[in-house]
Amino acid sequence: MANLNPSTITLLILIPLIIWRVYARIRRMVGRQRLSKVRPWITLIVFPLIIALLALATLPRPERLAILAGGLAIGIALAVYGLRRTKFEVAPEGFFYTPNAHLGIALSLLFVARILYRFVEIYVLNPTVSRDMRDFGNSPLTLAVFGLLAGYYIGYAVGLVRWRAMAERTSQRPPETTPPPASGSASGTDH
Repeated sequence: MANLNPSTITLLILIPLIIWRVYARIRRMVGRQRLSKVRPWITLIVFPLIIALLALATLPRPERLAILAGGLAIGIALAVYGLRRTKFEVAPEGFFYTPNAHLGIALSLLFVARILYRFVEIYVLNPTVSRDMRDFGNSPLTLAVFGLLAGYYIGYAVGLVRWRAMAERTSQRPPETTPPPASGSASGTDH
C-alpha cells in the first residue's frame, strides 16, 4: 500500500467508473433507443472541447496532432457508415433509432482494450514506464484511439440531429408529444 502514488490512486478510483460507463454504453447500443433532444448536443459540445484540449497539448509535436486528426477522419467515416446501418423510426411515442450494434460494441471494446493495454504496459511489461496521465494522453496510440472514438461520436451525433430535424419537419405530429391515456385508464400512466 505504501507504493501507491497519486496517479495510481486516481486510476484505481477511475477503473470502476470506466467499467460502469462502458457496460452502460454497450447495453444501450444493443437495442432500440429513444432519440433525446439533449444527448447529441452534449456530445457535440463535450467531444470537440476535449479534442481542442488534446490538440493544444500536442501542438509541440505535430506528428501527434496528425495522428489525432487521422483518428478523427476515420471516426467520421465510421459514423457515416454507422448512420447508414442505423434504423430510424417515428412512432406515436417519439423518435427512435436502433444503432448498428456490431460497430458500437467494436468501438467501445477498442477503447477498453487501449486502457487495459496501458495498465498491462505499466504494471506488467515495464514497471518503469511513466504513470503520469499526461504521458498517457500524449501517447500516439491513445490519440489515435480517442480521435477515432471522438470522430465517430461527433459524426453520429450530427447525423442524429440532422435526422431529427428532418423527421420533425416531415412528421404529422408535434415532436415529443405523449399520446393521450387509453380510455378506461384511471391513472393515465403506461405500464
